[in-house]
Amino acid sequence: QVQLVESGGGLVKPGGSLRLSCAASGIILSVYAVRWYRQAPGKQRELVAEISRSETTNYINSVKGRFTISRDNAENTVYLQMNSLNSEDTAVYYCNAVRSREYWGQGTQVTVSS
Repeated sequence: QVQLVESGGGLVKPGGSLRLSCAASGIILSVYAVRWYRQAPGKQRELVAEISRSETTNYINSVKGRFTISRDNAENTVYLQMNSLNSEDTAVYYCNAVRSREYWGQGTQVTVSS
């Protein structure tokens, strides 16, 4: 059974940092493209960052320079390091792994508030 489990979310003050983890079981994450999406209340889910199998990374403009997506193949985990957080980053963050099939995690809440 394939599972993607996100963790690392929480409440953080503006300007703070969080590191999200997406730990996989049942698949080898290194052969998948992995994406982080987020969905804020009342908004559509949006792609935030992605890392390809060859570790090429892409980000939406609003997080460039603040967020970093990376892999740890030994841990079968993908991370999203988020710095300089602001209120517009508040959302549920989802991990997504894509190859011939697609898998989603359950999401982790990130709340940026003073």
